[in-house]
Amino acid sequence: MHNRLLVRNAHAILSGAKDTARLQGPDIRIVDGRIDAIGALSAVDGEAILDATDCVIYPAWVNTHHHLFQSLLKGEPRGINSSLTAWLEATPYRFRAAFDAELFRLAVRIGLVELVRSGCGTVADHNYLHYPGMPFDPSAILFEEARALGVRLVLCRGGATRTRALEATLPSALLPETLDDFAADVERLVGLYHDPGERSWRRVVMAPTTPLHSVAPSELRMLARLARRLGIRLHTHLSETVDYQDFARGRLGEAPVEFAAAHEWLGADVWFAHLVKLAPSEINLLGATGTGLAHCPQSNARLGSGIAPVVGLEAAGMTISLGVDGAASNEAADMISEAHAAWLLQRARKGEAALPAYAGGTFEGGADAASIEDVVRWGTQGGARVLGIGQIGQIRPGGEADLAIYRLDDPRYFGLLDPAIGPVASGGRPTLRALLVGGRLVVEDDAVHGIDLEELGRAARAGVKTLLARAS
Repeated sequence: MHNRLLVRNAHAILSGAKDTARLQGPDIRIVDGRIDAIGALSAVDGEAILDATDCVIYPAWVNTHHHLFQSLLKGEPRGINSSLTAWLEATPYRFRAAFDAELFRLAVRIGLVELVRSGCGTVADHNYLHYPGMPFDPSAILFEEARALGVRLVLCRGGATRTRALEATLPSALLPETLDDFAADVERLVGLYHDPGERSWRRVVMAPTTPLHSVAPSELRMLARLARRLGIRLHTHLSETVDYQDFARGRLGEAPVEFAAAHEWLGADVWFAHLVKLAPSEINLLGATGTGLAHCPQSNARLGSGIAPVVGLEAAGMTISLGVDGAASNEAADMISEAHAAWLLQRARKGEAALPAYAGGTFEGGADAASIEDVVRWGTQGGARVLGIGQIGQIRPGGEADLAIYRLDDPRYFGLLDPAIGPVASGGRPTLRALLVGGRLVVEDDAVHGIDLEELGRAARAGVKTLLARAS
């Protein structure tokens, strides 16, 4: 017997597509985890009903860059007012040795729960918490927690074979891995978990922490070739701050993107987090190669890094997606607040370039830089394309039934003339009537199946105390 569900009477449906951004609906039929039909539909015998009256439906968000282990490091006092390099030393690197399997699992669970309550169904976690002789397997924990919640997980296997100067005083347990060990673990993970299918629930990605600092140039090229031999994608951080430009020009004699290109780290199977500081020639190179971006506006703003030129990057030919980055540099690591920030900051970036007419200016402000529909597309279909999971990220017949159904019942959404834009334009976190991933109910009326939020909060407070004690 088919597993059938009819989502009925939605007020608005945003598709995630560019040309048909809004769908009439008001109903969506789901059969065996896939969208069967969209329109004015009548219920059939044996079909479950989910009432979406007055609700707004988006594709479930696709988060393309996270560091879930940082979910216990929010608002860390030593790093709260620091820019990237000083913050790295004060916060994530200072606490890495303090994580054991129990605390790592707790942090992952907190991060995933925060994400699903924002309507996120797919998470790409860039986990760089690896060192020789590590007493637990963080990759296994990530996949276990994602499966328990019912979300799709893309594991970006981070790590390093060399360290920055700021890491020189870290405990010996956190020395870098050898290239052979790093590569062998990626191959192990691909064999255990990687599903290359269009409806995949589990993926593995080659993801050294940074191309400039984490591995030697020759190793970077070797890892790219290994990834392509294994049939997996490539991901890393790049050009987050001016330090990337200074280091690349000073030590390597070329721009960061040019260095990546020379070492086979550009293309449609590669996406970078950040790309805040770029020369025009780098933008052209990224666009010409169809490379992807995980845009992390809140973390970039919180660390004072700047605002990535997302609109120009997309115009040049890049695929744009959204990522929340780690909670240690983004104290609200959820996709709704990220989308809200992306919408505002692209407009602010264009507005900053406005000049008065007497100085040669031709426009007043940047309110036309990015629409709500653009941002939803980046955070859904764009993410699916970056990750190469073709049947998610868009509401359409035949696609996976990954749906975020929002009930706009908080006063911040009252008075909206166009409720469809409410979840992004009004900010906050709307009540999640339901989150469906592959047709499975993950969240219902803000409650996450199998999770006691009060108990999770108590565990988080105890975990923070343990981390602080260990780090001191």
